[in-house]
Amino acid sequence: MKLLQSLGILALALFTGCQSGSNAQSENSFFNGKDLKGFHVFNQGNEPSKWKVVNGEIICDPKGTGVFSDLITDKEYENFELDFEWKVGKGGNSGVFINVKEDSSFAATFATGLEMQLLDNANAEPRHQVDSTHWAGCLYAVECIGSNSKPNSYGEWNKGKIRQKDGEVTFWLNDKITFQENVTTEAFKAKVATTNMKNYPSFGTFRKGKIAFQNHTDSVGFRNIKLKEL
Repeated sequence: MKLLQSLGILALALFTGCQSGSNAQSENSFFNGKDLKGFHVFNQGNEPSKWKVVNGEIICDPKGTGVFSDLITDKEYENFELDFEWKVGKGGNSGVFINVKEDSSFAATFATGLEMQLLDNANAEPRHQVDSTHWAGCLYAVECIGSNSKPNSYGEWNKGKIRQKDGEVTFWLNDKITFQENVTTEAFKAKVATTNMKNYPSFGTFRKGKIAFQNHTDSVGFRNIKLKEL
């Protein structure tokens, strides 16, 4: 009996270990740290772009050669947690989008996707500085917990996190919540209708979609990118 119990415990330990290893691999497979496998440029497939991988970082140099476009995942995601680090140059501006629908009828990722704004608040254009919904960590142009929008100085790495579960979306900037709301409610739709995003009828209407990194007019870098599907 003791032998059977020991064998059972060993089998359970091996099974649990395999499961844990599988989950870790799933989290890390979103970005392999070597190339842009699993990504492409929005509406343009695998055209050479300004995006590249250097020393384990995804970087975009607007002055570089290649297509100017946002970098987008091949796959769609619905319930997930996305962790990443990001940095921009002085006055830099970029973003991470979720629930993006890729289709030729949409000219840009922001026409459908919800954007977590990435910004050097202190040196941004005046139009961004005066509007708290434009600050780092915010749901761009819609909502923000402005008191928690405290990015590090330009050129320094920041921690970002996005979680979506059954319509509830939360953004974190450097471990503080900067946006949290259920985006499937009538109240959220009414809020969007009071913003400039009302000019994009499909904005925020998809419950799942692709994840995109914005190619703005400024350089941006991402590292330690991990995604866990929930």
